[in-house]
Order: sequence, then structure tokens, then C-alpha cells
Amino acid sequence: MTKFTPGRGYSREDWDDVSDNPELTPEELAQARPFAEAFPDLAESIRRSRGRPPVAKPKQAVTLRLDPDTVARFQAQGPDWRARMSEVLRRSSG
Repeated sequence: MTKFTPGRGYSREDWDDVSDNPELTPEELAQARPFAEAFPDLAESIRRSRGRPPVAKPKQAVTLRLDPDTVARFQAQGPDWRARMSEVLRRSSG
């Protein structure tokens, strides 16, 4: 963008403060390095892993067909109904 456009989250004063920054030259762009290469320790400290965090005893996904009234009773008890159902099964299996 080369012109100030109102309503984009910054004021005219903000625009004027930074609008005189010079463009990077091709030489400066050629010297640019990826963030993780330039600041490896900082990059490692903020890196996020994807997926679920590892656990000592991971849960196993299963498919289970239940009567609708059984599911409805657990759902009626609130949002954490799957955990409650798991606890009932755990207690009944000894």
C-alpha cells in the first residue's frame, strides 16, 4: 500500500510515522535470513508442536453403538458426558 486508507486499524499519524521508511534494496533482501536461522534459541522457545501432547497412557478411540436413551441420560447430565461414561465403564470393569 502506498496511500493511507482509513479504517484499517491505524491512524493517519501512525501512517505518517512509518511511511518514510525506505524500501529494502535487492542486496538487503539477498542478505535476509529466516527468523529461525537468525534467532535459533528464540525460535525454539516459541515453537509449538502440532496435535495432542504426548501422554504416558494415551486414550484409545473406539466406535461403540449404544441405545439412544443411554446416551441421552449421560448427555442430560452436562457437557462432560463422555468422561462420566468412561468412569462408569472403568468402575464396572473392576
